[in-house]
Amino acid sequence: MPFENPLKRVERLKRVTRRPDTMDQRVPAGQFVTDKFPVLHYGPVPKVDLANWNFRVFGLVEKPVTLDWPGFRGLPETSLTRDIHCVTRWSKFDTTWSGVLWRDFLRVLDIQPQPEATHVMFHCEYDYTTNVALDVLDDDDTMFAWSYDGKPLPLEHGWPLRALVPKRYFWKSAKWIRGVEFMAGDRAGFWEMNGYHMEGDPWREERFGW
Repeated sequence: MPFENPLKRVERLKRVTRRPDTMDQRVPAGQFVTDKFPVLHYGPVPKVDLANWNFRVFGLVEKPVTLDWPGFRGLPETSLTRDIHCVTRWSKFDTTWSGVLWRDFLRVLDIQPQPEATHVMFHCEYDYTTNVALDVLDDDDTMFAWSYDGKPLPLEHGWPLRALVPKRYFWKSAKWIRGVEFMAGDRAGFWEMNGYHMEGDPWREERFGW
């Protein structure tokens, strides 16, 4: 499939009227608010067989872990509501997700990063990857999400599992995630290798790496 920057597709979204001024503090510079939930990704939606699905924790950890789907769904569940911001300039308010919080994930599975670990790489279907710093993930609203708005994730939004990192542009909230690799130092993932910023902080407009 030829490379297509999803920024080119944002023109197909319908721009909506801004919320009152008191809400504008929630909108990073260069963003507009939408009530839609656009679908933007590279490549086709994968066909996932939960009977053969697994999730790997590997790299710089004291003990690697592999979970099947029942094992993952048995982790403690939390629901939270957050705003999300896409690098293609849309923001969506008050999205509600359920899944296992990052901190609970580490605690329950006794995942202990080695001292030199500073970042993770999310590994997804079709070898998609994206990088996130450990100090970004160590927050009270990062999670692996399996439901959206009280229902299982729609296929096109990452079913059965996606990351949620609401303080970063939404490409960092990787869809169809299958593993997390702990790393010493940073390394570019798919979109980062194609020009996107390594950090992706919407409040600093870290869209591109040049």
